Amino acid sequence: VRISPFDSNAKRHTSFSSVMVSPEIDDDIDIEIEDKDIRVDTYRASGAGGQHVNKTESAIRITHIETNIVVQCQNDRSQHKNRATAIKMLKSRLYEYEMEKKQAKLDGVEKSDIGWGHQIRSYVMAPYQQVKDTRSNQAFSNVDGILDGDLDKLIEGVLISVIK
Repeated sequence: VRISPFDSNAKRHTSFSSVMVSPEIDDDIDIEIEDKDIRVDTYRASGAGGQHVNKTESAIRITHIETNIVVQCQNDRSQHKNRATAIKMLKSRLYEYEMEKKQAKLDGVEKSDIGWGHQIRSYVMAPYQQVKDTRSNQAFSNVDGILDGDLDKLIEGVLISVIK
């Protein structure tokens, strides 16, 4: 509630806003793949390479059992190099998979209904100054401090009221 500077009659006006606060997400994902989590298949590569690719099982297929993500590599004549490349590819695919899961989780977080009666805090700016939290039923007169970010007493009051 405030006195609008745009109203020549200096009447009190009510304004609404909705704010959603979400935590910062850490992008440091260290992907460790254990041997028990994957199935490794070796097979004979196809394509150029002559007798060597026809006689040795240098191609690698790795399946991540939990997610059923499959990668394969037959770029090199060496099975060990192909395995290392396939593991890098699998880590990349698992990273993408985790990012998609995080995004889906964020997309699933929705705000509750926005409308009259759904507010959790009221700010009165005129004719007196007061902030009232409807969850803890506490009122504060330090409006400027609260608007500047001094929310500790508000949060403390809500936490105490939730515990009761």
